[in-house]
Amino acid sequence: MAAKVLEKEQLSENVFKLVFDAKKIAKKRKPGQFVVIRIHEEGERIPLTIANADPEKGTVTVIFQTVGKTTTHLSGLDVGDEILDLVGPMGKPTHIEKVGTVVCIGGGVGVPCVYPIAQGMREAGNHVIAIVGARNKDLILMEDEMKAVSDELLIATDDGSYGFHGFVSQALEEECIKKGKKIDHVVSVGPVPMMMAVCNTTKKYNIPTIVSLNPIMVDATGMCGACRVSVGGKTRFVCVDGPEFDGHEVDFKQLIDRQRIYLDQEKESMDHYCSCKQGRGGK
Repeated sequence: MAAKVLEKEQLSENVFKLVFDAKKIAKKRKPGQFVVIRIHEEGERIPLTIANADPEKGTVTVIFQTVGKTTTHLSGLDVGDEILDLVGPMGKPTHIEKVGTVVCIGGGVGVPCVYPIAQGMREAGNHVIAIVGARNKDLILMEDEMKAVSDELLIATDDGSYGFHGFVSQALEEECIKKGKKIDHVVSVGPVPMMMAVCNTTKKYNIPTIVSLNPIMVDATGMCGACRVSVGGKTRFVCVDGPEFDGHEVDFKQLIDRQRIYLDQEKESMDHYCSCKQGRGGK
């Protein structure tokens, strides 16, 4: 289904927000689900988590970081431009119920992904503690939005320029667990090393932990097998079995290795895109 860009905002140097006209998706979307985007006929399909949706306006919001050709191309779209495909909502929604105190952890562009989950957990009656992390203060995303859907908000920066000095996993342990807060459930979304560190921390304290994975994905229907991951020693497909899994069961090393498979091809594609763009005078 084609979709038009209704709003665009640059949130930091390499992070952008786009709001699309997608009435059917907006009505059905639930926390934790994603869409698959294809810009044009020859473009690749990429999964992006739905950061927000407005059923009344019929809009879907995605927030992404430019890391390759397609996301760079996507960041260059303007209000009024149209993409060829916006498919969704896809994936299993987050299992939300009242369990007590839930810590929702987002790192980098994982924050927009965890935002609707925190919102849903709080609406279900949980006490929500949000931990938002980034390398420095300038890269913190959606602080006000996360504060609005949380009972407590902790900010963590790697360089100590804002909030807790350290990683989100350290903030969880030092500011929550070791201070005697009873944590019933943790949801973590962000870079794979960050989620792995969070899971290593919560495993020590036997705290149930869910992570949302974003591996290489092609058709997003479970047919191609590109997004396979190992969870509890069994093969699972993120597009149809996930994207959320028990973090203590995920083989993070395998996931990291698989994410690196096409680095050379991705660089070649990006170099070709940049050279073509320069040949057109940068347009």
